[in-house]
Amino acid sequence: MRGNWPMTEAAPIAPNRTLRRLPNSAYRQREYLTEAEVERLIEAARKRGRNGSRDAAAILLAYRHGLRAAELCQLRWAQIDLRHGRLHVNRAKGGCASVHPLHGPELRALRPLQGAGPYVFVTEAGTPTTTAWFLRMVQRTGRAAKLPFPVHPHMLRHSTGFKLANDGHDTRSLAHYLGHRNLQSTARYTALAEGRFAKFWQD
Repeated sequence: MRGNWPMTEAAPIAPNRTLRRLPNSAYRQREYLTEAEVERLIEAARKRGRNGSRDAAAILLAYRHGLRAAELCQLRWAQIDLRHGRLHVNRAKGGCASVHPLHGPELRALRPLQGAGPYVFVTEAGTPTTTAWFLRMVQRTGRAAKLPFPVHPHMLRHSTGFKLANDGHDTRSLAHYLGHRNLQSTARYTALAEGRFAKFWQD
């Protein structure tokens, strides 16, 4: 004999409440830092905690050489020639590798970091830093520097392009420096260069 089973209601389907990230313009008015703002960021990093020298050097290298977070965290001493001031940059995302000159500020920042391990930027445990570490460090340092908007690591790469374009470097040279294979990726920086309009109004 069949029993009388109680009827049950189907469980309600929860609505999809996945939060969508707003466009960058909702968080900040521009995606690059000025040279003065980068200096503030480096100085704030230098004063933060016992790893200030490492953090300041990481920001400086990322800015001076347009490094992505992954490129910075994977940087090895084998890529650096401190004696002759050279940095071999291996680009991510299929970018073009290149050799950059290292100048006084970078050399002075790098020398104290030399250790027995192969990686330039390491944790206190001696393991390579990660992109998640770099993100958190830059965000916290931006707040410590009291910058007027939230910052993230890729803004340092954009700041490189903005600075060099404003210094008058041509698009092709800038593309090679940043590892771009497509000049259209570099044109965004030359489009922002204020020098393009220097002769528009001459009072």
